[in-house]
Amino acid sequence: MKVFKRIKKAMVATLIAAMTLGTVTGCSSSKSGSVSADSKTLNFGCTNFSDSLDPSSIVNAAWCVSRYGIGEGLYRFDQQMEPQPYLADSVESNDDKTEWTFHIRDGVKFSNGKDLTASAVKKSIEYTFQQEKDGKGTAHPSQFLKYETIEADDEKGTLTIKTSQAYADLSAVLSNPLFVIVDVDADTDMADQPIGTGPYAVEKKNEGTSLEMVANEHYWNGEVPYEKLNIIFIKDATSKYMALENGDVDVIENISNISDLEKVKESDKYNVSEVVGGRTGFAYINQKEDRPLANDDLRKAVLMSIDDETLCNTTVGGMYEAGISVLPSSLDYGYDKLKDATPYDVEQAKKILDEAGIVDSDGDGYREFNGDGKNIELSFLTYDSRCLKEFSEGSAANIEKIGIKVNVQETDADTEWNKLTAGEYDLLSTNWLTVQVGDPVGYMENWYSKSEANYCSYKNDTYDKLYEQLLVETDEDKIKDLVQEMQQILVDDGAALIHGYYKGNICSTKSVEGANVYTADYYWISTAIKPAE
Repeated sequence: MKVFKRIKKAMVATLIAAMTLGTVTGCSSSKSGSVSADSKTLNFGCTNFSDSLDPSSIVNAAWCVSRYGIGEGLYRFDQQMEPQPYLADSVESNDDKTEWTFHIRDGVKFSNGKDLTASAVKKSIEYTFQQEKDGKGTAHPSQFLKYETIEADDEKGTLTIKTSQAYADLSAVLSNPLFVIVDVDADTDMADQPIGTGPYAVEKKNEGTSLEMVANEHYWNGEVPYEKLNIIFIKDATSKYMALENGDVDVIENISNISDLEKVKESDKYNVSEVVGGRTGFAYINQKEDRPLANDDLRKAVLMSIDDETLCNTTVGGMYEAGISVLPSSLDYGYDKLKDATPYDVEQAKKILDEAGIVDSDGDGYREFNGDGKNIELSFLTYDSRCLKEFSEGSAANIEKIGIKVNVQETDADTEWNKLTAGEYDLLSTNWLTVQVGDPVGYMENWYSKSEANYCSYKNDTYDKLYEQLLVETDEDKIKDLVQEMQQILVDDGAALIHGYYKGNICSTKSVEGANVYTADYYWISTAIKPAE
């Protein structure tokens, strides 16, 4: 299922604008225009998505290990979302696609100098699954891979995985950062200093502020361009822009304030790389029976009260494209055939609530269930990344116009994830890459009632049956039809609040080249980023 082959060309085109860098202030600019004190150090600014670097602890941690150039997977996605050999150099499968044998690349070492063996790969994958089983990790690798056995043959250098279901391409599944390979036998704290095979290794973690990293002297895949790498955590979008402008960083991920991004694009000091791929910004809707939004009428009215077009085009300045489904319109899964069940209509939303007996009986401006005197209050969790804060605040303002009180709480990514998994929210904004393994099967499991990844307590028997068919289907056309039907069910049920479809970016000074955003934004730091010639 290589859906990105069918994405609209205009949507996947990467824009690179490279111009000259003028004088900047901040961290000791050199005459050559380098922001760093010298060309041996790279300063990279980003949102802090996780305080832990243990890939098993939380999804964000696994992504960070991949993004920061600490760890790598057996395979790696290219810009067309095709899995390419990486730590494994080949794979073979049996006829029914349930037994897969990977050959581990010769000569690869962890950053501590230990050889990457098939046994080490086996231990790494099994560690993540065991953490999930023991309740110590919430990364949920079983959402994407269901296996029976993993066998390692160090003499042959092979890893054989027998799966409990057929997979069209297991190398795509193992390209997901949840399966990043780390040395689980290392004598370091996994949460602070995981040992991987990537170009850089963690030297020191400064909790919540930065990572101090050094070049991996044992790196297998060419020269590492910088001796030192500093990952600098920056909380909000405008601060990211100011860090770049002031010379505090060489490279920054995802400037999401449109006015700041336009300044960077118009300047002759920076490079800008952009891509629209498979990301959806949305809010989970908690439908647990004791939460307010389990009520169908309230949920429908809430969705109808939100002006998606204005939020996407004005509030966040076009950083998102408005849409109605959990999957982006750019993917070839029948988006154009879907019908919106909750179009923007404030008056109709009010009418639905009135007819359902959800009224403001005491005249304080807020509605109650059946006039019981207790105002309905929705908790809306968010964090400051990819315009999610702006969407949450804008949506809350829209919802309050129909007489529903909304309390927006901004938190950090880790805390939000933990509250999501605990079900401690009513609405919760997030942004997902929807085709994490080249297809949306794992992502669609978010609404499968029998899954531990169903954090919103959504249940629809028809959806469940279609999802179970999807798990065993290998014909691409049938998969497309199933996914289209599943999307319509979610739209009809008001299963999620869709913010829109995101455009990612990475910006850098001219002192740096090769800082490009990937369709699968699993990869930020790589040896491609180096001092400009």
